Amino acid sequence: MSSMPTLPIQVAKPVWRTVLRHRWPLRWMHWINLFCMLALVGSGLQIFNAHPALYWGEASHFAKPLFATQAMQRPNGELYGVTRIGGARFETTGVLGVSENQQGKLSSKGFPDWSTIPGSRNLALGRRWHFFFAWLWVINGACYLAWSLASRHLNRDLAMRKRDWREIPRSIVDHLRFRHPVGEDAVRYNPLQKLAYLGVVFVLAPVAILTGLSMSPQMDTLLGGFVDLIGGRQATRTIHFIAMSLFVLFALVHLLMVFYAGPINEMRSMITGRFRVRYRDPPENKGAGHD
Repeated sequence: MSSMPTLPIQVAKPVWRTVLRHRWPLRWMHWINLFCMLALVGSGLQIFNAHPALYWGEASHFAKPLFATQAMQRPNGELYGVTRIGGARFETTGVLGVSENQQGKLSSKGFPDWSTIPGSRNLALGRRWHFFFAWLWVINGACYLAWSLASRHLNRDLAMRKRDWREIPRSIVDHLRFRHPVGEDAVRYNPLQKLAYLGVVFVLAPVAILTGLSMSPQMDTLLGGFVDLIGGRQATRTIHFIAMSLFVLFALVHLLMVFYAGPINEMRSMITGRFRVRYRDPPENKGAGHD
């Protein structure tokens, strides 16, 4: 009795599809924002180096800063850097407090030369750069907000839905496991992305703008009450520095996610707008991507 031949099991191959992920206004504003942020952080650190310490309140309590990077001297005359956070002290020679100058020698400086813009020690020029790029950043941000409202990008792609709140735990697990979404999920913002972008646009950016303006003496009449509410001019400076640090942290996490998701595909989508999506099953005729 002959047995029936077994047919090979056909495994469906993944289907790739190219979609329009980002429209050109969003791409332009993204790169302008990146350029402005690099200039703002670099020039901000140069301004900070003029007095590399943070305090809380109206006055500077030099003996008890909340945060400070200082240069100390050993008994043999050698310089070393110390970073103070509250009552804790850490030696940070080569990074904070003391780092190599352009001649390769250790010198006293809050943040190293490579992190400051536009030069090694030029407070006046650093302030000019900071103010110029701050206004460019604000204008670009206002254009982004206006475009997002007019194109419904904000409501369609970033607004949190009931489903998003329920999916937060699963999204956290996916990120911890470095599990990359496929299909339509790959072109949507996940709940953690939405919360991050909404937090940056509607919380972090306004805090940075208000605290930055509040440090200008010309704004005392308009924002004097805001400074008093926060706790004083030094408290405003501290909050502004914290906001900058959170922007840097957001950018680093953003870059990590870009490399995790596929840097070539992600960069292409932000340059040309085109994004390749992998489907486990043949995709249906649905709309392609978000703006």
